[in-house]
Amino acid sequence: MTVPRRTVDVVAAVIRKGDKVLAMQRGYGEFKDGWEFPGGKVEPGESPKQALAREIEEEMAASLEVGELLCEVGYDYPAFHLRMRCYVCTLRSGYEMLEHEAQRWLGPDDIDSVAWLPADLQVVEAIKPRLLGR
Repeated sequence: MTVPRRTVDVVAAVIRKGDKVLAMQRGYGEFKDGWEFPGGKVEPGESPKQALAREIEEEMAASLEVGELLCEVGYDYPAFHLRMRCYVCTLRSGYEMLEHEAQRWLGPDDIDSVAWLPADLQVVEAIKPRLLGR
């Protein structure tokens, strides 16, 4: 009998600036050095949009306008199942990298140039036709 995996419920911001999206490189933890869309865990009692605004404030010291739901991704990592809801967002302010070691604005020609984390690869594929026109 297999034990069901725990599900980790997270949200991610697909932050746009023109025809580019913001990618962040993790600076800590099991997935250090992998590239992702910024965000984090939804806490009990929070809506996904509230969680995303809080996480971006904590990770980037930034104010965020959370827009439409772009996609929802399910991915089985070895230790857990990830449920990630991804929203199209814009920054209302400047930002700092408080938890990441690098960042890049990626457009249609270089969106595939970084080593995306596996779940985030699914988001990249959703972005290409909808946001980047590919």
